[in-house]
Amino acid sequence: MKRLFDMMTALIGIIILAIPMLLIAVLVRLTSKGPALYWSDRVGKDNRVFRMPKFRSMKVDAPEMGMHLIRDATKSCVTPFGSFLRKTSLDEFPQLWSILIGHMSFVGPRPVLPNEEVLVALRSMHKIHTIRPGLTGWAQINGRAQIPVNEKVQLDAEYLNRQSLMFDLNILFRTALKVVVRSHVGRDEAKICQDETAPQKPTKLN
Repeated sequence: MKRLFDMMTALIGIIILAIPMLLIAVLVRLTSKGPALYWSDRVGKDNRVFRMPKFRSMKVDAPEMGMHLIRDATKSCVTPFGSFLRKTSLDEFPQLWSILIGHMSFVGPRPVLPNEEVLVALRSMHKIHTIRPGLTGWAQINGRAQIPVNEKVQLDAEYLNRQSLMFDLNILFRTALKVVVRSHVGRDEAKICQDETAPQKPTKLN
């Protein structure tokens, strides 16, 4: 039932949002040099690494920036339009494709970078890796990046044990509310740069 819901809703979402996503892609290209999409390696179900798309929100030369520039608010690695995309969570729209093909679900633990080894290990210890990562999740509506790793894992484990269609719909509804009021939807720009420019492991994690 969950997979059927994901497939049908993702397909409908892609059809409805096709024109807005095309417009966003054009604006990304017009406001900064580089591709419209940014693809990053993420740890998915059973600790298999997959490629996850987002609308690009960073400058293409971000990987060459030193940490002193990343922390300098006047020389942020995030583009002005990219900052808007992050604050509104519009950069996440391309992940509908990941949901449609089965790499992700609408609700589940957020997919992490392969270099976040502590979080990957803790999730594996609690069997959280046995479910698909989500566009949003129980931890996301309870603090997102503002909560410690151990607490995040506890929330992910709680979701694993409480899984149901009604619980997923509740999380989706509360996520929508948080996006509207812009509560915990933004991320620290230095953390964004560190996450998305860090060396990644393109292999399966066992």
